[in-house]
Amino acid sequence: MTHSPTASRNHLAAFVEGIGLLGPGLDSWPQGRQCLDASAPYEAARCVLPLPMALPPAERRRAGAVVKVSLAVGQEATLASGLPVKELPSVFSSSSGDAVNCHEICSQLASGDRLISPTRFHNSVHNAASGYWSISSGAMASSSVLCVRDAGFAAGLLEALTQCAVDDTAVLLVVYDTEYPQPLYGKRQVPDTMGVAMVLAPRRSERSLARIALDGASYLTTAAADTMQDAALEALRRSIPAARALPLLEAIARRQSRSVALGYLDPLQLAVEVAPC
Repeated sequence: MTHSPTASRNHLAAFVEGIGLLGPGLDSWPQGRQCLDASAPYEAARCVLPLPMALPPAERRRAGAVVKVSLAVGQEATLASGLPVKELPSVFSSSSGDAVNCHEICSQLASGDRLISPTRFHNSVHNAASGYWSISSGAMASSSVLCVRDAGFAAGLLEALTQCAVDDTAVLLVVYDTEYPQPLYGKRQVPDTMGVAMVLAPRRSERSLARIALDGASYLTTAAADTMQDAALEALRRSIPAARALPLLEAIARRQSRSVALGYLDPLQLAVEVAPC
């Protein structure tokens, strides 16, 4: 059975064709799915970032945590989707970009030698992850880059769903955050790096994992955001903005049909309807 895309003032819907996941104690979507559906225990651990081997050697040497995590989850999601990567428009979203690089630049400016290396400056722009994605994948389609503090996942999902429905095209969503070193950590307590990616398509396929939708009449709610029953996963959800995706990923992993309230802009949450395929 085929489903037509719905793009109206009252409804946005898409099908999840692939997921990428990397974070503390989570090294991929298959492993993370087992933690989320309770078929395997979740064990908190530092995020291990792989080398971005899809980049040419020169760019690979310049890649920081933001690039490593966003490319890893983007590649996992697009590979699972089976869709042509070069043709996928993308949405990249984070709370504030590369916090580690920001820390290094601020440290340099506060020192006696205030010269900033070209690599540090090059990676300081907010669309760095999107640019490296284009280099690694050869993607030439449009890319939107958002910065929404704690609302990064919900805002990115809203943007990607809108593009998918209105433009009748599959879209790659990549949401990522990096840790804040001291002394920035004292003001912004993000303890580690995490990334989540989804490929959203306007029509169902044999690879579809779930259907997600927003009802235009009630997609914003003042109800409390959904939490995780597992205490360690809930601590992760609270500590890293990208981890606000966990309740939605849990519903997909458990093949549930329900509404999921995702943390958005206080006091509002994003109410997402999810159903398995």
